[in-house]
Amino acid sequence: MFFIDCLQYSAWSETIFRQMNAGGVVAVHATIAYHESFRETVANFSAWNERFQRHSDLILPGRNAADVETARQSGRTAIFLGFQNPSPIEDDIALVEICHQLGARFMQLSYNNQSLLATGCYEAEDPGITRMGREVIAEMNRVGLVVDMSHSAERSTLEAIEISGRPITITHANPKAWHPALRNKSDDVLRALAESGGMLGFSLYPHHLKDGPACTLTAFCEMIARTAELMGPARIGFGSDLCQDQPDSIVEWMRNGRWTRNRDYGEGSAANPGFPPQPSWFRDNRDWPAIADGLGAVGFSPSEVAGICGGNWLDFYDAAFGPAGAA
Repeated sequence: MFFIDCLQYSAWSETIFRQMNAGGVVAVHATIAYHESFRETVANFSAWNERFQRHSDLILPGRNAADVETARQSGRTAIFLGFQNPSPIEDDIALVEICHQLGARFMQLSYNNQSLLATGCYEAEDPGITRMGREVIAEMNRVGLVVDMSHSAERSTLEAIEISGRPITITHANPKAWHPALRNKSDDVLRALAESGGMLGFSLYPHHLKDGPACTLTAFCEMIARTAELMGPARIGFGSDLCQDQPDSIVEWMRNGRWTRNRDYGEGSAANPGFPPQPSWFRDNRDWPAIADGLGAVGFSPSEVAGICGGNWLDFYDAAFGPAGAA
C-alpha cells in the first residue's frame, strides 16, 4: 500500500519529510505559490532545489509518474510542485511553458477571487472562463501543466472541464452536499469531472469537513463512499490541504495576499482567524494508514482502497504531465 497526497502546504522540514516516508507517502503535490509574481515564484523553486539537495535521502523532485516509482522503490517521497493561483504567469502566456520547464505540474485558474483566467468561489458573480483563460488552458494542455479548479466558482469550473482537451482536477475539495463550504463542489461539478476523466482529491482541511475538527473518520469515509457512487472509485483520491506547522501569518497570506487592506477571514471565524486544529485521526502524514483502514471498514475492496490512496493519482500523473500527444 502506498499513498499520494495531491495537496499540502506545510512548513517543510526534515521532520515532515521523515513523517511522509514513515507513513508510506510516495508523492505529494506541494504548493509553491499563492499570490507570488513570476520572479517571487522562481525564488520558491530555488528554495525547493536546495531542499532536494539537502534532503536527497528523503525526497526527490517529481516531474512524471516514473519519479513516483523511483520514490517508492527507494523509500522516499516525490514532490510535485504547483500553484494555487495563476499569478506566477502574470499576464504572459509564454510563462506557462517556462513554469512547466522549471518544474510546475499543477496550476489553479483562480484562488477565491476573480483572476485573469477564471472566477474564484468567493465572488458574487461568475462570468466563467475569460478570453485569456481559454488560451491559457490550451497552452497548459499542450505542455502538460494540469488545470486545477479547487478554488474556482461553479460556472468557471464546468467551463474549464468542457474547454480543456485533457482531463482536469480538483485537487482539494469535498462534496457540497456533505458540507456546504464555499470551496466544496456541487454534484453537477463532480459528475462532469468524473465523466471527463478528471480527478477529485478529498480535503482534510477542517473548514471543508462536516463538523470541522470534530468530524469522525467514519463520517469522512462514508462521504467518500457516497462520492464513489457518484463519480466511480477510479476518479477519486486525496488532497489533504495539510498545512502542518504553519504559523497563522501564513493563512493570512493565503486569504489576503496583497489584494486588500482589510482582513479576509475566508470560511473561518473572525474570532478564530488562524488555522483550525486538525481532526485527531489525521495529525500528520503518519496517519494515512488509519484512513486506508477506514475505507475498508465502509465497504471498499482492497483494490479500491489501493486506488483511492494512491493508484488513481498515479494513473492520472502518468497521462497528465507530458506534452500533448506524448502518451
